[in-house]
Amino acid sequence: MLLEVNNLEGAKTVLVPVLPVDIADAIEGLPEAMQALAFRLLSKDEAIEVYEHLKPRVQQLLIEDFKLQDLLDIVDKMSPDDRAKLFEELPAKVVRRLLAQLSHEEREKTALLLGYKPNTAGRIMTPECISFKEGWTVDRALEHTRRLAPTTETIYSLYVTDPVRRLSGSLSLPNLVIARPEQTIGEIMDRNVICVHTDTDREVAAQLLQRYDCLALPVVDAEKRLVGIVTVDDAIDILHEETSEDIHSHGGLGVGSKSYFHSSFYSIIRRRAFWLIAIFIVSCLASLIIQAQEKILKQHIILAAFIPLLIDTGGDIGSQSSTVVIRGLNTRKISSHQALWAIRREAIAGALLGLMLGLVAIIWSYLLQGNLLIALVVGTTLLLISVLSTVIGTALPFLFSFLGLDPALMSAPSIATIVDVLGVLVYFYVAKLILNL
Repeated sequence: MLLEVNNLEGAKTVLVPVLPVDIADAIEGLPEAMQALAFRLLSKDEAIEVYEHLKPRVQQLLIEDFKLQDLLDIVDKMSPDDRAKLFEELPAKVVRRLLAQLSHEEREKTALLLGYKPNTAGRIMTPECISFKEGWTVDRALEHTRRLAPTTETIYSLYVTDPVRRLSGSLSLPNLVIARPEQTIGEIMDRNVICVHTDTDREVAAQLLQRYDCLALPVVDAEKRLVGIVTVDDAIDILHEETSEDIHSHGGLGVGSKSYFHSSFYSIIRRRAFWLIAIFIVSCLASLIIQAQEKILKQHIILAAFIPLLIDTGGDIGSQSSTVVIRGLNTRKISSHQALWAIRREAIAGALLGLMLGLVAIIWSYLLQGNLLIALVVGTTLLLISVLSTVIGTALPFLFSFLGLDPALMSAPSIATIVDVLGVLVYFYVAKLILNL
């Protein structure tokens, strides 16, 4: 590596033709001792762009190695939403120090964003957007766009406001360019504008951008005044973060704003231990149930051999159902009012799967121990567990959603454990009926 042999000029030459996002990836892949060195090889303009693409962990590391003025030059030129995101990760003492040194205009923009609640559209928006008045001519609007374009994050989505800055319409750059110079903005704008409020959940804003294929989404305050926009690149980051969070939650790893791999060791243990202890306590019920059926097991000890098969299969089926339902709720493919339809649909699927698996289980258990009644107990139980697990796996996420909780909190391990306990109960109840015990 060029940096390892102290060939700084060679390393600088290699970085020149590379895009900022690729340079950021390259710096993140370096040992910590070399990250600051590589970053300092960039020109000032490149450094600003690259810094915005770096992960918060690397941004904080670089801050510790910067001189204050070097840091201010970069932070002051960052887009307001990226700067606000950075400040969320920094210690309050450092944030106060940086805010005090920013230019008045940039300090106001950043303070505005930090004033909104976390995980809302107001917190992630950028206030740098271009708007016109309805009475403006196209020629005047184009001149206004040219003047603001260098300091605006995107000029492809343009907006129209009334005299008191209330959002009244939207306009795309191509439509503005092809319009006649003497036309007014009111004649060519689209009045059916889709927008979100500053307190709208950021995931909802991202999903709207995805649903309507927008490059940007206007954000309005309580009085419907235009205060900023959420851009498509922000939406991609949000959906990525939210999906990762849902996957971690569904795996019983808890939820948090930080990446799992960038969380502290203590927080990781705390998240995982909570669910594991809860699951352990519920699992103890299965042990108590098995212990209470000691008489049945003494008469037919072979029944114990099939317990792992039955509860594992039921847990797997329940986890499958919960996964598709949770994903459907989070992506708005299904809604809470479709709960009964979804439960009925999954129950039918569970019955069909149970019939298929039950027949296989009957054949297998009969070949294994030669007792047809035992084989019928195993097959019948597997059928009932399949239906039960699909119903539970489908219903519980809907219940969480109805209660206003994140459906992903009903994790796969939780579903599997609940099904395990109920499966053991069903198994011994079916055994009593068929074996006349």
